[in-house]
Amino acid sequence: MTNEIVAKFGLGQIVRHREAAFRGVVIDVDPVFAGKPGETGEISPLQPFYQVLALGDEGGFVAYAPEDALEHDPELSSVAREAEARWFTVDRMGRYAPKSHAIH
Repeated sequence: MTNEIVAKFGLGQIVRHREAAFRGVVIDVDPVFAGKPGETGEISPLQPFYQVLALGDEGGFVAYAPEDALEHDPELSSVAREAEARWFTVDRMGRYAPKSHAIH
C-alpha cells in the first residue's frame, strides 16, 4: 500500500516561511525532498518541498522549503506592482509565475 502525498500549496500561491521571515511565491513543488541525502537535518523528507521565489528590498532569491515550514500569507494577497512587473507574469486566475519559468 502506498501513501499519496498531496501538496498543500499550489504554483503561483503566495506563502510565508514561519521561521525564516520571508514571503514569496511558490514556483515549483516536489512531492518529497529532492536534494542530497542528509541535507534535511531534523526535517522529514517525506513531505512536499517547495521552491519559493522570495522577494526582498535587495531583489529575489529562491528558497527550498518543506511544507511544514510554510503557511498561507493572510497579510499579502498580491505582490507589489513594482515586484510584479520586475519578476512575474500573472495568469487570468491571478497566479504568479517567474518570468523565467512558466506555470506548469
